[in-house]
Amino acid sequence: MNQTISNQNTLNNVVHIISDLHLCASRPDLLQLFNKYMTEYAPESQQLYVLGDLFEAWIGDDCLAPENAANNPNAAMYQSVIDSFKHYADNHGELFFMHGNRDFLLGQDFEKVTGGKLLEEPSFVHWHGRKTALMHGDSLCTDDVAYQQFRGMVRNPAWQSEFLGYPMAKRVEIANSLRQQSKQAQTEKSNEIMDVNQQAVEDFFSEHQIDCLIHGHTHRQATHELIIDGVAKQRTVLSDWEDRGFYLAVTNQGISEVYFC
Repeated sequence: MNQTISNQNTLNNVVHIISDLHLCASRPDLLQLFNKYMTEYAPESQQLYVLGDLFEAWIGDDCLAPENAANNPNAAMYQSVIDSFKHYADNHGELFFMHGNRDFLLGQDFEKVTGGKLLEEPSFVHWHGRKTALMHGDSLCTDDVAYQQFRGMVRNPAWQSEFLGYPMAKRVEIANSLRQQSKQAQTEKSNEIMDVNQQAVEDFFSEHQIDCLIHGHTHRQATHELIIDGVAKQRTVLSDWEDRGFYLAVTNQGISEVYFC
C-alpha cells in the first residue's frame, strides 16, 4: 500500500532527511555524530524523515523493557537515541520513520516513545510542485537475487512473529549471525549487483508517476538526472554515516546536501 503525506502539499518549512546511520553500541563515534546532529542541526527543521537503517539492528520494541535490557548490549544506546527523538518531537517538529533492512521490526511502541510516525514504503510528498517518493531503496536492488529472497523472508509476518517469540539473548545471537552473513556476502558481490537496477528505477517512476525519488540503502550519495518517458526526472541518494554525518535539507530554495563532522 502506498501513502501520501497529506500535510506536505506545499513546502513552507525546512525538511531534513537522513538514513543509514547504523547506530550501535560498538560505534560510539556514530552516536556522537548523531547527538551533534540532533542538538545543532535538527532543530533548524520542522519535519525530520529517517528513511531506514537508523540502527545497525533492532530486535523488537520490547528490547527496552527492564527485564530484557540486561540481555541487550544496545539498550543504553537505544534509550539515548529515543530520548533525543522525543525531545525533537516535543519541541521542534514532526518526526517520521521508515523501515530499513536493518530495523524492519520497528513498531508501534517505538512510535509512542519517540513521538514519531512510521511511514509505509513508498510514501509520497509534494515539494516545489513535484511529486516525490520517499523510500529506503533496497527493494530497487533487484539484481541481488539472494538479498531479495532474504528481504522477503524477514518481512514475512510469520517469520517476524517466530523471531519475536525468542528470548532476547537468542534474538541478539541471531541478529549478530545475520549481520556477519551479510558482511561476508557483500565481499563476494560486485558493486553493480548491490546498487539499484536502472530498469527497476525507471519502472518505479513510471508506475507511480513521480518527478523525484529520494532513497538511501546503497550508501552511494549522488543526485542523478534522468529522462524517463521523455520527461526529466531526478533521483537523490542519501549518504550513510561513517566518518561524518549527512542530511538532505529541503527548503523553498531547493534541496541541499549537507555533510558535517
